[in-house]
Amino acid sequence: MRILSPGTRLLCRLLMIAALLIGSVSTAMAQQITFKRAIELALKRSGTIAIGVADQVRTHESYLESKNAYLPSVILGSGLGYQIGVPLSVAGSAPSIFNITTQQYVLNFAQHDFIRAARTEWKASDIDMQDRRDAVVQDAAILYSELATALGKLRALHEQENAAQRAQVISAERLKEGLQSELDLKKAQLTRARVEVRLAQAEGDADVVREKLGKMIGIPAASLDVVEDSIPGAPPVSQDADLAKIAAATYPAALMADARAVAAEQKAKAESRVLMPSIDFATQYAMFAAFNNYDEFYRKFSRNNYSFGAEIRFPLFNRAQQAHAAAARADAVKARKQAEEVRNQVSADTLKLQRSVRQLSAARDVAKLEYEIAQATMGATQTKVQSGGATPADYEDARIDTSDKYTALLDASLELYRAQVQLMRVAGDLQSWAATASDAGVNP
Repeated sequence: MRILSPGTRLLCRLLMIAALLIGSVSTAMAQQITFKRAIELALKRSGTIAIGVADQVRTHESYLESKNAYLPSVILGSGLGYQIGVPLSVAGSAPSIFNITTQQYVLNFAQHDFIRAARTEWKASDIDMQDRRDAVVQDAAILYSELATALGKLRALHEQENAAQRAQVISAERLKEGLQSELDLKKAQLTRARVEVRLAQAEGDADVVREKLGKMIGIPAASLDVVEDSIPGAPPVSQDADLAKIAAATYPAALMADARAVAAEQKAKAESRVLMPSIDFATQYAMFAAFNNYDEFYRKFSRNNYSFGAEIRFPLFNRAQQAHAAAARADAVKARKQAEEVRNQVSADTLKLQRSVRQLSAARDVAKLEYEIAQATMGATQTKVQSGGATPADYEDARIDTSDKYTALLDASLELYRAQVQLMRVAGDLQSWAATASDAGVNP
């Protein structure tokens, strides 16, 4: 067994101590946020949800606008004016000091369907809000898991870097003693350079994910840290083909498409019924002034005047409205076909996600076995080093290979986790699953 020189051993120890100090300082400065807390902050700060709330308010007010057409609209005003000769109208009304006008629907077949369409769109905004919340939970869960994975890869790559540095130092020491060739040192240097490239890439990826998650939850990226133990495990996903049918019937995107189709059909019906008779009720009160010379041109003058009555309309010929109704019917057919396409797409995507989860699960199992084999190989190499059958550089190479297999396992696990989260959203289980997360694992 080759004994390292005192200088080599001291350098290796300094590298390990520096890595530990850097890790402890960065952890102390970071603010740990659990998975559950990150989801809560994302939902609270989401601009997507704020837009959804605005849409809910808009559709509700549109519904009230259609419904309240049956309530009287009251207009208070004045038509002061002066005339010469016979009193004429001013803006459609006789000159008056004070007037009140009211008008409301009494019988309007088209308005009934417009109200139904507005109510359908209002109820659909609740479905849209659910879909928006699911999207925020999905994005936050995936970003949180990506950051946890990125930090895990960084730890593994830092270990690789230390191992590569030790291997390079050992190769340089052995080259001086004539136990290795210049080519062996070049290989060690190449291994270290490759590790540094991967480390730089991993640091960049971690910074990007940290920035995205920080903006989503409102915490500065520089002070953001995750608690890996707080991430809930994804439940097993059924491979039953009925899940695709269930998703097609319950997924918010499919329900929204159905609601739009129903609203379009109701609007088309309303446009057709605009050509049916309608009755409005109207009243008007006006206080006339003596200086308008009403008493000179009318046999009986009254300052207070009141009229009320029904306005009955029988549309006889309106080709423009007929064309408008035909266009609305075409829009309804289009919306219905689009809803069918959305359902088919949801069903196909669900089935694809199910199969993807199955494949990614198998890939994760392969990566796990490769990592376990690499660990066993590293242990065997350590035994050989102790017995003189291998060099310390061989052991460091085994450590690097084990770290490579570990990062590959992290990547495979993340891909599986991402697909499982997406499938839970399609199945409608995402928010209930996220609610099972706990605040355990937070450092005091």
